[in-house]
Amino acid sequence: MIKLSKRLEWIAREVPEGSRLADIGSDHALLPSYLAANGVIVSGVAGEVNEGPYEAASKQVRSAGLKHVIDVRLGDGLAVIEPGEVDVITIAGMGGALIVSILEPGKSKLKGVKRLVLQPNVGEPAVREWLLANGWVLIGERILEEDGKIYEILTAVSAAESGLEPEQMYAPLVCADGREVQRELLLLMGPYLTREASDVWRTKWTWELEKMDKICAQLRLSQTEAARAKEAEYRKEMNRIREVLAACTPKVKPSFN
Repeated sequence: MIKLSKRLEWIAREVPEGSRLADIGSDHALLPSYLAANGVIVSGVAGEVNEGPYEAASKQVRSAGLKHVIDVRLGDGLAVIEPGEVDVITIAGMGGALIVSILEPGKSKLKGVKRLVLQPNVGEPAVREWLLANGWVLIGERILEEDGKIYEILTAVSAAESGLEPEQMYAPLVCADGREVQRELLLLMGPYLTREASDVWRTKWTWELEKMDKICAQLRLSQTEAARAKEAEYRKEMNRIREVLAACTPKVKPSFN
């Protein structure tokens, strides 16, 4: 039996039954192997850019007896697939900037893809901004804590598939106290996550504020004008984040009508 981490389990839940999957940066191919073994996907591509992880993924697929379902391929990003070959793509466990650097040059390979399931370890706003700029509608966000780390899972479909406009997700959110959360902060903190205001989401932003406060303490050690200006930027953003945390109440039902 293939055992997944909590993070990968939550990603697996975002893959619809009957999908043709490409898992990019698949490492040991655990995610596609699990989905194939449980009959969720009808075919899978496990893509790896480095020889070591490619060999590990190949071994996993062979040992699970899934070579007839999963094809392990060595290549850079979306170069491992052809247009129209898959309808769901998962990219997980790397920085948001790296995920964007995989999606952007591979846009021609997204023909026929109905769903993107993306799990950046950091840099989530960059992923949201790419989706917004390229006609992908964010249909859900999930957040979880595992082993002292917090992860966000972003699920998006094409505008044609959803019948919605990407911009709708980032309309100003009016909180219970009447304050508005504008697009820039929703891109930073997540439109769905902000509306839900879960305990894990609040923990994440408490941690982020602590990190930013430490950066400010370091900047104060410098006497340069540039350091003063940078600290002021951080302080301004910290205040805006605190306002969102204070204004948003848990379990607000998302509405994009």
